[in-house]
Amino acid sequence: MKTIFKNLFIITCLVFLSISIHAQRIASNTDKSVMTKIDAYELPVTYNKTTHLIFPAAIRYVDLGSEYVIAGKAEDAENVLRIKASVKDFDCETNFSVITDDGRFYNFNVRYSAYPPVLNYNLLTMTKSSESKNGNNILFEELGNNPPSLVGMLLKTIYEENKRNIRHIRSKSNGIQFLLKGIYIHNGKFYFHTELHNKSNVPFNIDFVNFKIVDKKVAKRTTVQEKTITPLRIYKPLTEIVGNTTGRNVFLLDQFTMTDDKILIVEIFEKNGGRQQVLQVKNSDLMKAKLINEIHLKIN
Repeated sequence: MKTIFKNLFIITCLVFLSISIHAQRIASNTDKSVMTKIDAYELPVTYNKTTHLIFPAAIRYVDLGSEYVIAGKAEDAENVLRIKASVKDFDCETNFSVITDDGRFYNFNVRYSAYPPVLNYNLLTMTKSSESKNGNNILFEELGNNPPSLVGMLLKTIYEENKRNIRHIRSKSNGIQFLLKGIYIHNGKFYFHTELHNKSNVPFNIDFVNFKIVDKKVAKRTTVQEKTITPLRIYKPLTEIVGNTTGRNVFLLDQFTMTDDKILIVEIFEKNGGRQQVLQVKNSDLMKAKLINEIHLKIN
């Protein structure tokens, strides 16, 4: 009988020990899943020279760790950051962080160097060779729960596939033809694929593109009710379509619908010119938007 009780006691102890070890493993795995380390780039800076960092996308946010360094975006270059030491020979390490429009987070450890070996860095090359250093899951308010990297891939896919699913929405005058080639929908966002063809020898310099919802029939009144829609992203901003060439673009808009007495106007204006083009989109056209398959990045 004593032997039986002894064996039961040993078995009970082993069971409790096994449960404890299993619980510790679960806790350990849980802890590891909570935080993922983002390694920092090492960056030497100096006082008498400026260091330039070229990012793959436009810079959206910069935070400096201390007053020992100063930084700012280069003029007319949204993806270039200038940085240098604000005081000579600072002896403590500091840091700064950058977030770009494609949702990437970059972290840099900065130290002073009288003679930095490199002054210009291409982060596009560095990112491709060291993806683990950078997070790519930052969400922006205007994109909702759509990761910027995914939005970028969808814009690129639509542009490169270059399908024409819509054939009845176009504008043509003075040697310029403006087409709406397709409307796509994904996770609460519209993707508008447009094409501008310049059939003349005179370059078409683009001033701006405007999206607005207006009444189909304008009553006799001085004020016309309209609602402007601002694109959230533009895949390839165009500035000029030279003679006898074609340019395309993809615009990202928040999902919306219209009543039957409203239409969406898409206008493209020529800078210092009068060859304005206008497209009219009905609510029924929006309802026929093509669904994008996120898994395979294909349009259904």
